[in-house]
Amino acid sequence: MRKWVGLVALLVAEAMNLLDATIVQVAAPVIHGELGGATSDIQWFGAAYTLPFAALLITGGRLGDLAGRRRVFRIGVTGFVLASIGCALATQSGVLIGARAIQGATAAAIIPQTIGLIRSAFSGPDLPKALGSIGPVMGLAGISGPVLGGVITEVTSWRVVFLVNVPLGLAVLGLARLVPESRSPLRRGLDLPGTGLLIAGSALLVFPILQSQHWFLAPIGLAVLAACVLQQRATGARLLELSLFARPGFGAALVTSTLFFAVLSGLTLVVVLHQQLTLQHGVLRASLALLPWSAASGVSSWCAGQWLVQRVDSRLMYAGLGVLLIGLGAAHWWLIPALGVAGAGVGLFTTAFFTEALSRVEPHETGSAAGLLNAVQQFGGTLGVAGLGSVFLSHPTTLHPALLIATAAVLGTLGSAHLMRSPRSRRRVHAAPGPAATGR
Repeated sequence: MRKWVGLVALLVAEAMNLLDATIVQVAAPVIHGELGGATSDIQWFGAAYTLPFAALLITGGRLGDLAGRRRVFRIGVTGFVLASIGCALATQSGVLIGARAIQGATAAAIIPQTIGLIRSAFSGPDLPKALGSIGPVMGLAGISGPVLGGVITEVTSWRVVFLVNVPLGLAVLGLARLVPESRSPLRRGLDLPGTGLLIAGSALLVFPILQSQHWFLAPIGLAVLAACVLQQRATGARLLELSLFARPGFGAALVTSTLFFAVLSGLTLVVVLHQQLTLQHGVLRASLALLPWSAASGVSSWCAGQWLVQRVDSRLMYAGLGVLLIGLGAAHWWLIPALGVAGAGVGLFTTAFFTEALSRVEPHETGSAAGLLNAVQQFGGTLGVAGLGSVFLSHPTTLHPALLIATAAVLGTLGSAHLMRSPRSRRRVHAAPGPAATGR
């Protein structure tokens, strides 16, 4: 019984992270209206969270391997609660953005520990049941987040959005004591220089997109990221398994993830801004506009996982992107129903995509591959919030320019997804020696 109660703590922490991201997106225009600041601060409220989260995610997982996953998990939750209080007390946009960055950094210490802690607490037939509970909980959090954010902000204050994390976090800290401690038997050191280069390069790349100025920083950011890759080749305690990049189709999977989640996060923000700034709808009504998107995504994702992936295999990615394109096209004229169609495409694609992407790697690389895909997903979301948000704020009377760019990004996603499934890639994957053959 203790382990199942401990599982509740882990699931609540996962949901708290997702809820915080979606709730703040809905409340962002209201927050900006009260705190003031530059218009780009609306995007920074989200990007300040996702950027450090993405950059520190792999390091957070490595820290749990070294110092103990439960210990790092509890430290992360403590920091997240304190940062949430800082967000709630903020009187200026800059203070809120700084507190959001701390939230993102501490979330990077929480999320990577979940799978390892579940594996240490459960075994036998209980293990797949425990792991299988993550999907439904995250789906419910994704669906309820925007509506919950709208209700809280409309009825009370946007500050309560952050204060909700305090009782949740304290409950998680108490229940997490029931989860057994675990560490990785492979003790690899922390790559602090690599982490620093990754953070600096990502920030330099995203900053000019968010600000729509200082564009000279973008190529500097790319150069710093290139230096990070070179540093990874030279160091022993690497952030990444470099062998992943030799796996056919995995590089295309990273591009696919970046483009797709850029559309996903950017479009969510743009719809909220359009509802509140252009149509002058209240925050609750704006949040309800996202309900068809979230609900359809949850239902189609469940159907894909239960039946479709096994029958259609990775070709389901094409179907999902096709449905998403239909939804984006219809959104030019009939937004809310079109969001339901687009959401159905999102659910079909994501389930098939992660199944296909992880099938490209060897068993001993699965953890690194999943961590990298998660980090790239967050980074893509940051780029989407920056790019599509800037496009909309430059043309705040219409959704058309942002929808056109989102459509182009989905077409790019379709191309990179096709490269994942190319016959050449499939032959190389099937011919690739497994761990037993190579002696690993």
